[in-house]
Amino acid sequence: MDYFESVIKTLLEGEGYWVRQSFKVQLTKEEKRKIGKHSIPRPEIDLLAYKPEQNRILAFEAKSFLDSPGVRLSCLNEIHAIPEGKYKLFTCENYRSIVFQRLKQDLIDCGMGNERTEIVLGLAAGKVYQARHAEIEQLFSQRGWVFWSPEDIRSKVIKLAERGYENEPAIITAKILMRQATT
Repeated sequence: MDYFESVIKTLLEGEGYWVRQSFKVQLTKEEKRKIGKHSIPRPEIDLLAYKPEQNRILAFEAKSFLDSPGVRLSCLNEIHAIPEGKYKLFTCENYRSIVFQRLKQDLIDCGMGNERTEIVLGLAAGKVYQARHAEIEQLFSQRGWVFWSPEDIRSKVIKLAERGYENEPAIITAKILMRQATT
């Protein structure tokens, strides 16, 4: 389990989402051929976050990159006919379309969605290269996607400290850090 994913999962749950972590999409051989990679492994979505009143699922990717240069706008702006790199769902429309169609059918088959369920792509970034989060936010907004910048995540984590006690590492850590900040 990825701890950054776990923190993002806690934040999503705090916003009223039901969340499944590390969801594997069951592509068929025919779907893999349509993608252009007949031997591609099963795609894994970091977090599926469902908001019942909206009948909406966020297919959320969580990239911490805390001790690296960060998420690069240039990488998210790439366009590929065949999926490649770290941001396949973001950079290959054909791949995203096929994966989301199969994801929706998988969710319907297991009783977790219906024909009207909307799937929206999202990204939570722990660090953004050259602090270009405003440009990534604009790109995602244009494409109808959701972006949580490091600043968004920070403010959401700070709000965790205001919640009642829960035996959840992210909430406990937020309470400890915020208590130190106010004393």
